[in-house]
Amino acid sequence: MYDLVLKGGRVVDVASGLDGVLDVAIESGKIARIAAGIAPAEAARVVEVGGKLVTPGLIDVHAHVFEGINRTGVNPDLGGVHSGVTTIVDAGSAGSATFGGWRHILPNCATEIVPFLHICQTGLATLPDIISESSVNVADTIKVATENKGLIRGIKARMVSPALEIMGMEMPKLAKRAAREAGIKLMVHIGDTEKRYDPKVIHPLLDLLEPGDILTHYFTPNPGGVLDGNGKLVPEAREAAARGVWFDTAHGRMNFSFEVGRKILEQGLLPHCISTDLTVPGRAMTVHSMTEMMTRFLGLGFTVPQVVTMSTTNPATAVGLEGRLGKLEVGRQADVSVLDLREGDWVVYDILGAGLRVKHAFAPHLTLKKGRVFTPDFGPRPWGWWPDRAVAGGCC
Repeated sequence: MYDLVLKGGRVVDVASGLDGVLDVAIESGKIARIAAGIAPAEAARVVEVGGKLVTPGLIDVHAHVFEGINRTGVNPDLGGVHSGVTTIVDAGSAGSATFGGWRHILPNCATEIVPFLHICQTGLATLPDIISESSVNVADTIKVATENKGLIRGIKARMVSPALEIMGMEMPKLAKRAAREAGIKLMVHIGDTEKRYDPKVIHPLLDLLEPGDILTHYFTPNPGGVLDGNGKLVPEAREAAARGVWFDTAHGRMNFSFEVGRKILEQGLLPHCISTDLTVPGRAMTVHSMTEMMTRFLGLGFTVPQVVTMSTTNPATAVGLEGRLGKLEVGRQADVSVLDLREGDWVVYDILGAGLRVKHAFAPHLTLKKGRVFTPDFGPRPWGWWPDRAVAGGCC
């Protein structure tokens, strides 16, 4: 007998060739069967999900959940299993000097956390992060990454001032050296939010990235993004994509523009991953949930299967966990997101305040992590999960 059957939902998983009304059976924390018409008598518990979307567990490939250590760290389960997300990649909240703080967090959350290690020793416990050359200790970074092989999946570098003013391209080069010597990936934040450094830094940076590395904040309107002064993609961006660099959109408080995104999409170089760059102040302001990030991409013209892939299969592959996560398949870990996809009239905003009217929006309904069921919290807005209601005569 199965432990649980999710019955009657629209199962969407491009990687497994699934898009239709099916049942998903769970047993001992794993997916036991995916088929139409599984008899209720075969399960100890049946959850009716008719009219809902059933997908591989959502993966937020860029968020900050170093709660209690960094003041911006969100509670992992608040941004995770109680928001429809089964796995969160923490994008460099901790550095080599602060990484031990994860020992107090990882055993106490249901959401799976995949940490990246900041090239700055103190991570984001100090802001600005890099304030002198001594902020970076490559030897210690490699040591901590090597000692935590399998847990730490990459090194993070932020192309922002004052780090760039102090160290220039030497900073990402040191981060790349640490990643290479530790045998892991490099994730690089682009877009100088202080708007002080030469935007042409994007050219040597993109040349530095190797297959499997991740470029995050792909839609940033800040200097150092992938568009030149004429709104054209820099050639190095296409070259990087061609050799296997991953492009992640990561919204955040200051690094996502609909206008930039449209220009990039019009030139045909699509992002691979959607993520939040979730923080405590971000969740209160513009970054409300992973499902709202997904809603933005429906509004930008992507299909439901495309949006699901950018939120599940692609991020799993980008961080090297495709053998276990990002796919609905018999025998795999039962990480499943059940989402509400509702028609309506809403508006979502980028960091510049530009609105985008959307006719369909996602919200979390249920989350399964290793077969364990979690329900969403009330939501990050006073009225719950849904975006702002569009106003007659308003934007868009």
